[in-house]
Amino acid sequence: MSRIGIFFLWLVHWLPLSMQATLGNALGSLLYRFAGRRRRIGEINLQLCFPQWDRIHRDAVLRDHFRCAARGALEHGILWWSPVERVKRLVHFAGLEHFQPLHGQPVILLAPHFVGLDMGGVRFTASYAPIVSMYSRMKNPHFDRLMLHARTRFGSSKMFSRHDGVRPLVREVRQGLPLYYLPDQDFGAKDAAFVPFFGVPAATVTALPRIARVADARVVPCVTRQLPGGKGYVAQFYPAWDNFPSADVEADTRRMNAFIEDRVLEMPEQYFWLHKRFKTRPQGEPKLYP
Repeated sequence: MSRIGIFFLWLVHWLPLSMQATLGNALGSLLYRFAGRRRRIGEINLQLCFPQWDRIHRDAVLRDHFRCAARGALEHGILWWSPVERVKRLVHFAGLEHFQPLHGQPVILLAPHFVGLDMGGVRFTASYAPIVSMYSRMKNPHFDRLMLHARTRFGSSKMFSRHDGVRPLVREVRQGLPLYYLPDQDFGAKDAAFVPFFGVPAATVTALPRIARVADARVVPCVTRQLPGGKGYVAQFYPAWDNFPSADVEADTRRMNAFIEDRVLEMPEQYFWLHKRFKTRPQGEPKLYP
């Protein structure tokens, strides 16, 4: 993102949320038409995950995803520059009672890659507790600084690069800082297992059960839904998982993917389809992306 793009987001963040939503939907429709490479990635992902859908249905979901993603990107300006009161109005909580009894204990908030991911995380830090999380550095240093700023501007949240490994995360979780954990992108075969995601073998990092075991942490899923018409977002907390982790790391990782699948079926247009989720293939399988 260029400086001009960041300046545009700064201007847009002053608009009412309903106007930002309208602008984001329009921008997403344009990107769907002209971002051919990313659109092709989304088409492949949806075809792999939902072969039972006809092309018209898949294209409609992908078009809606571009709109949701563009709207979410514009509304990041609120996270970056607006006062805490506006951030609280942007995102509401549901099911917080699933987390509250565990506050101060080792907890992992399982947060899959839906378009509201950052909204839920920043909202949590704005009024409830700091978090610890892991991030991948952005190619654009200005955008990278803004993302870190948003995620750490409230409270004393801590962000570690993926190059730092999981040891700093485990240390903070043991001390009672909730881990906001993003589990579902393809980072290669290292420390991953090929487990099904909508029936397709997907290289999936097995860190969730490993961290939960080492830190003696409970897993509480937290999925943030984007609401229509500029009504903001809802960060939904789910009951802590029982009997997790088990003695079988791959079974635990399959359980995680199955949970994400259920949430995707509830709002398929909001899952991040533009990432090459199936880039890493089991040995001998052909590449799936051009």
